[in-house]
Amino acid sequence: MQKELIYFLMFLFLVSCEDVIEVDLPEVETRLVVDGLLRVDKDQEFIDVRLTLRETSNFFEENQPTQVENAVIYYGTLNENNTFETVSTSQLVEETPGTGIYVPDANFGTDQRIPTSAAEPEVTFILQLTHNGKQYYAQTQYAPTVPVDNLEQGDSNLFGDDETEVIVTFTDAPNEDNYFVFDFMNSEYQVVEDTFFKGQQFQFSYFYDDQLEAGQEITVSIMGATKEYYDFMSLILQQTGGNGGPFQTPVATVKGNVFDITDIGNVEVLEPDTETNGYALGYFGVVQVYSSNLLIE
Repeated sequence: MQKELIYFLMFLFLVSCEDVIEVDLPEVETRLVVDGLLRVDKDQEFIDVRLTLRETSNFFEENQPTQVENAVIYYGTLNENNTFETVSTSQLVEETPGTGIYVPDANFGTDQRIPTSAAEPEVTFILQLTHNGKQYYAQTQYAPTVPVDNLEQGDSNLFGDDETEVIVTFTDAPNEDNYFVFDFMNSEYQVVEDTFFKGQQFQFSYFYDDQLEAGQEITVSIMGATKEYYDFMSLILQQTGGNGGPFQTPVATVKGNVFDITDIGNVEVLEPDTETNGYALGYFGVVQVYSSNLLIE
């Protein structure tokens, strides 16, 4: 009888272990997410303008595409009074309904594409969005860069044989502080600043966690960066452990440069010390890019 009682208690314990525990997660206020990095290829006639807009969602759910009431890019050179001497605009429209991807409006009365020639040092780009009745504003300067001198496969590793080394060589532009963001594909990035090699050639190794297959071709891109974008990407990479990208789900809650200016009213250029209501996630930037391909052996 004592044995039967023990077996019965064990049975009750095992059954109770199979109960599903439901946890009520707190409701999280949604945020606008702006994937607004415009990569400028100087060999092309126009800048490839494609903004992806999403909203954050609850835990463990994908960020969903969202729509805006208005999206426009202003660009030009600022004078000493911090106002545009001349200004051009690019009106954006959703490329395909429901995607949240915004491109220059092909049906507008004039050509809304941004010519590559407009992207020059000291040129300021401003993004203004209206989303669910709120006004958002982002300001950035065009960030030029230098090409990659050489890209080759190495044979070293850091933590094991499952890595692939790629050696990158480039030459820093002299007489200025320069910042770089390297894109190694599949949301893998590396940030570099020129503090210790100003105006000199610099070489570094990047290690892919997975062994790349022989015959596989990879693309490595070097992008210019403002100091603000460099800092933003540095924080993103710290939070994501070096990969995952700045616009992946779940997006890291790092403040970018897209601010809620709903209570400020219409502004042409936002002063640096202006108090804002809040911010969207993500970043708006205009950067020059050079890409190089490497065939893995």
